[in-house]
Amino acid sequence: MSKNKKLMSVFFIIIGFLLLIVGGNFLVKSSVGLSFKLNLSKLVIGMTVVSFATSAPELLVSLQAAISGASDLALGNVIGSNIANIALVLGLTAIVSPIIVDKNFFKLNWPGMLFFSLILYFFLKNDLLLSALEGVFLLIALVLFIIYMIWDAKKSNFEANNLESELDNSLEKVSYSKIFIWLAIGAIALYYGSNFLVNGATEIATNLGVSKGVIGLSLVAIGTSVPELAASIIAALKGEKAISLGNLIGSNIFNIGSVLGLTAIISPLKVDPKMLESDIFWMIGVALVLVPLILLPVKYKISRYKGLLLFVSYIVFMYLLFLK
Repeated sequence: MSKNKKLMSVFFIIIGFLLLIVGGNFLVKSSVGLSFKLNLSKLVIGMTVVSFATSAPELLVSLQAAISGASDLALGNVIGSNIANIALVLGLTAIVSPIIVDKNFFKLNWPGMLFFSLILYFFLKNDLLLSALEGVFLLIALVLFIIYMIWDAKKSNFEANNLESELDNSLEKVSYSKIFIWLAIGAIALYYGSNFLVNGATEIATNLGVSKGVIGLSLVAIGTSVPELAASIIAALKGEKAISLGNLIGSNIFNIGSVLGLTAIISPLKVDPKMLESDIFWMIGVALVLVPLILLPVKYKISRYKGLLLFVSYIVFMYLLFLK
């Protein structure tokens, strides 16, 4: 790899990060505006609008990888991204600003994430293939989950604003047109930012002789998780912690339901048995570990100390991945 190519790859990575930060900021603004307009909780908005937009990079990368015959990259991207969302992104977000967790988290959000994680493991373990029919099931399950989540929020009039966060009340008067312009800017910035970041990182990794599966689980997964990282940290700094947590949980559900669902429908995914030996258990494990982290020792709070534990666990995962 020539010196000029290395510099170009680093340049793409830097531009990618900058675009993702801009995109995350616009997504937070548009999601808060929508929460006012639609009279829904910020948690619901975080799990739908923001999550879908920040899952777009995973969808595009996985589709392209599957169509080109690189199933390992497609699956590794989603599994690695889901691990990164909890261990890396939530960990760093909590380190920046401790997160107060609403009790409704265990009523719908966490069970939903665990359900999609376990059903994915069952589908892959069954025949080492995610078929088109299984993809349809995942997509339908996602649609039903979203419908129920919104219905439940309206029925219970649940307000995520009770998390001691301060709203930017000026967003209450913002027009629909401006909100959707912000959403479009955010999505476009995330799309191109992720492209630059992933392409730059993948080119460097490929020239170092790293396998596609490892690239998917590590560099590509981190690259496509940067939108979640940018949106969550910006939300946490602004006090919008419901969006921060809802965005991460929602993104993990979207990654499996929509990203792998749509990808499998277009091109069934074959799985490397090695991915089922440890990597997918890391994904399920970081989902399960949220229970003791949220309940012990201080209930419904992810402190900086707990965030540090999550971050360290991600470092261990990456070490074992490259060691293997």
